Parts: sequence; C-alpha cells; structure tokens
Amino acid sequence: MRAVQTPPTGAASAVYLTLVTQVLSLGALVVFEQVRGRSLAGQIAALGGEARGSQAVVGAVTVFAVLMMLLVGTTVAAAIAYLTWLIRARQVNAPAAPAAPVLAAWLVPGVNLIAPFVLADEVWRGARPPFDRRGRWLSLLTAWWVSCLAAVFLVAARLLDTSAGELTGLGLTELAVTLLAAVLCAWTVRDITAIQRSLHDSPQVRRLPLARSRPARHAASDVAS
Repeated sequence: MRAVQTPPTGAASAVYLTLVTQVLSLGALVVFEQVRGRSLAGQIAALGGEARGSQAVVGAVTVFAVLMMLLVGTTVAAAIAYLTWLIRARQVNAPAAPAAPVLAAWLVPGVNLIAPFVLADEVWRGARPPFDRRGRWLSLLTAWWVSCLAAVFLVAARLLDTSAGELTGLGLTELAVTLLAAVLCAWTVRDITAIQRSLHDSPQVRRLPLARSRPARHAASDVAS
C-alpha cells in the first residue's frame, strides 16, 4: 500500500488569506492614490524640502507610508505562504523532496520567470489526477502565471516611474490584474490540494489492508468446514 501523507490544507488556507490581504492592501493604496495622491505629490514638490508648511501634509504622508508598508508586508507574507504550501505539496508526492529547488526557482533571477510554472505543474502531475483534466489544468496554470508576470511588471513599472507627478501611479488597471492573478493563484492551489486530499481520503487507500485480509478469512472458514 502506498503511504499517503496528509495534504497541506492549512498551508493552502494561509495562501488564500494572505492573497486576500495583499489585494486589499493594494486596493487601499490605489484608493488613496486616486483621492489624494496627485495633490499630495504636488504639495510635497512645492515644499521643496522646506520645513515650513510640512505640517500640512505630514498626516497624509504618514497614511501613505503605512499603506506602502502594508502592501510590502502582505506581498512578502503571500510569497512565504505560497512557498510553504508548494514545498509541503511536493513532499506529499515525494516525502524526500528538498526545499532548495523551490526556493531557487522563485529567487534566482531569470530562472524565476519559468521555474515556478514548471514546479506547480510537477506537483499537479505527481498527485496523479485524472488524465482528462490535463488540458483544463494547463489552461488555468498558464493564465495564472501570465497574469502574475503581468501584475509584477505593471506594478513595478508604475512604482519606478517618477515622471508622472504622482505618488505611485497605481490605478485600477494594476489592481484588476493583481486581483486576477491572486484569484487564479488561489485556484491552482485549491486544485492541487483537492486532488491530494481526494487521494488521501480514497476508500481504496484506506480499505486496502482489509481487502488483503479477506482471502485469509475465507481460507480459514473453508478449512473449518
């Protein structure tokens, strides 16, 4: 009988929660940008580093700083939660699977453009899903990874562009793409976790020892008769 480890449902829940907080923090920053960002950027530029008049903007600057820290913090938390889930999901399929390849796949520049896609697909295949779901899975995985790269590119491009006279330049486009990437990411995590859970809860896996013991009982009854 194949030993099936418990699927990482707790780690999957952590991914869902941190993705929600990331999107909410980005949404709050976008709202602040739309309501106050341009005017605040103009006020800061008009001060020109002078202390006089700085009290007029200190409150808004503090709110902006808090929102930025929340976005960075929730993004880091989402990344850690996903990596934790991915490592544990790989170990469900192969208990001896090391964590180093997963960390390298996400942290090494250039490699992280394709390796996370490959690793997620490897975990899905290792869970032994029905073959007829392969096309659906590849479509979902591709949509997630493309939207994830698009979200990273759009947000980074906005934050690095200081020529527009805005604080961050983040708007509804960046929020929508990030939301799409988060939803698809959660979907891939749920898909893999559900397959692993169904394998773990499979009646065939649980009842296999009983099925093997039946011939012995029948043989004993035949001898007694």
